[in-house]
Amino acid sequence: MQRKRIIKVGVALVSVSIGAYYGKEIRDGYIGALRFGRTAVAVGGIMVDYNRSLYSKTIDLASSEYAKARSEVHLRSAQRLLKLCETNGGAFIKVGQHLGALDYLLPFEYVSTMKVLHSQAPQSSFEDVLNVIKEDLNCEPSTVFRTIEKNPIGTASLAQVHKAELNDGTVVAVKVQHPLVKAYSTIDMKSMEILVNLASWVFPDLKLEWLVKETKINLPCELNFVMEGENSEKTAGLMKHLPWLHIPKVYWDLSTSRVLTMEYCEGFEIGVLGQEKKTEFEPFKKEISQKITKLYSDMIFLHGYVHCDPHPGNLKIELKQGKLLIHLLDHGLYAQLPTEFRENYAKLWMSIIRSNVHEIEEVSEKLGVKELHGIFACMVSGRSWNAILGGIDQRKKTSEEEKEIKDDASKYVAEIIEVLHRVPREMLLVFKTNDLLRGLNSTLGVRDNITSFVTMSRSCANAHYLKEYSQCSTFLSKLHVVMSHYVAHFKITAYELLLWWAAWWAHDSS
Repeated sequence: MQRKRIIKVGVALVSVSIGAYYGKEIRDGYIGALRFGRTAVAVGGIMVDYNRSLYSKTIDLASSEYAKARSEVHLRSAQRLLKLCETNGGAFIKVGQHLGALDYLLPFEYVSTMKVLHSQAPQSSFEDVLNVIKEDLNCEPSTVFRTIEKNPIGTASLAQVHKAELNDGTVVAVKVQHPLVKAYSTIDMKSMEILVNLASWVFPDLKLEWLVKETKINLPCELNFVMEGENSEKTAGLMKHLPWLHIPKVYWDLSTSRVLTMEYCEGFEIGVLGQEKKTEFEPFKKEISQKITKLYSDMIFLHGYVHCDPHPGNLKIELKQGKLLIHLLDHGLYAQLPTEFRENYAKLWMSIIRSNVHEIEEVSEKLGVKELHGIFACMVSGRSWNAILGGIDQRKKTSEEEKEIKDDASKYVAEIIEVLHRVPREMLLVFKTNDLLRGLNSTLGVRDNITSFVTMSRSCANAHYLKEYSQCSTFLSKLHVVMSHYVAHFKITAYELLLWWAAWWAHDSS
């Protein structure tokens, strides 16, 4: 009964909120009011649907009838949200993409429905693209670009990229912001706040406020392409020790806050390599995974300066003279991890490698989730708690363990969401990066890549060593740190050899 009252009050508050709480923004323009209104109608419709389908009926919660009704209302509601995101575009697409990546945290119907936004972002017309270029460069596009391809080579939530040629024949990629994204970003974020707040009333255990908070912080950065160019140049300097990594050059004289002209990169997106069998890349799939893991591990553990949009579309792979070259694209959003957080995360990872439960609990407390340290460690490592206790350097991940992880994820949804709600915002980025690295293996068809865990662990061990060694004041303390460092690397190597042996044995036996 209490939930029914909340739903009815929530629906009524939608219309009141439009005029009262956000009145100023809505009065600023008819389009803003229309976008806000769409959100209000969608949220109100979803709440009414849940009330009619589930909460106003007397149904046994354990019955198949209830399960069917719940699945059907989930699907209808997800489709309403998808339509809202597609119609409003911009920031709504960005948040919808996040929802589509929250496997195990949202009902399957929501995740599967919203996933389409990763590959079906709305596209601006070529006329709009030319108008933005003209407005920002203060000239006709034809005076600086010999040609611009009409069809974009990539379309995302905030912008799209066109292949072009400068007057001197140089081939470039021109990233152009969708014309109305920046203008409506404020009202869009306020609309989404209402959506999430009302969703929290209906589903008290579903805490998604962190998602809106993160988007509000990140969106202004992503809408400034000058910042993206600066990020790319800084990353190129930090990662110059990786000879196989390439960061596209920025043409500053042809770049503004809404237009970014960059060096065009050849090669294939990782997603394409996963979908289409490119014969020349087949022998390199494990190496690709290893190198990308090395890239993100060094970002997190060594530099603390991390690419915030790590998905397969932002990584292009090229073969040059038989050697791999990885192009890292889309530098619109980076996070500078605080030194204390980075050191705590490295210590957490080392404590997982050592199966040191006391240390895991200690570091988890510093990161705000002491009593949830077991679930937290599993989320970080992608391993089961039994595997962590037994030593993840002692055993490879089996299909039985994978099933155990999935079962636990379903069983402890509320606890997992609580972890996401309480950890520092930087940890959300680390989770996102870890999900990329695990999903990467799946995309490439590498079921159990031995080197991914090993590579990340080595970067972590190196960072942990540098930090502890710098704090030593005596020869004995330095010796202790050096020996601990070698022991950590020995355990990592032992794990690597164990997995190679297991893989060899399985292949030989078959």
